[in-house]
Amino acid sequence: MADDATRRAVSQIPLQKTHAGPRDRALWPQRLKEEYQALIHFVEQNKAADNDWFRLESNADGTRWTGTCWFIHELLRYDFRLEFDIPVTYPNTAPEVAIPELDGKTAKMYRGGKICLTDHFAPLWARNAPRFGLAHLMALGLGPWLAVEIPDLISKGHVVHKEQQRETAAVE
Repeated sequence: MADDATRRAVSQIPLQKTHAGPRDRALWPQRLKEEYQALIHFVEQNKAADNDWFRLESNADGTRWTGTCWFIHELLRYDFRLEFDIPVTYPNTAPEVAIPELDGKTAKMYRGGKICLTDHFAPLWARNAPRFGLAHLMALGLGPWLAVEIPDLISKGHVVHKEQQRETAAVE
């Protein structure tokens, strides 16, 4: 179960009102506007709490999203490129977030670097669709996944900080 701080933070993310996906040409622009507003609110909320950890941008029609996310571990910042497409059945189906550079480094990932959200996040999304949006995906999907997987990948040596990579390259 989520802790109180997580519940409080997520409860402040605006719920989506428009039930529309990318195939719904008439209502998709309104849904996209709501998504942007919720993401902006979530990022501002994170910055106010000194917990800024991702950037996202979309293509012109809002169906392809790219950006970066980062995780601080032992005072070192690890940056990762992320990407996802909005499924045609959105908002009933959650997008599949991919971190391509981590592909094959953990069992909790599918081909192409798509992170595994089926056990914990997918049922939550299904219960709350179509009210959940991309800010919820980041807060309840990617955020917890990073918090669990990145420290484990670092401890196993599968993820190395870029400063350590430079030092290793300079020694060789």
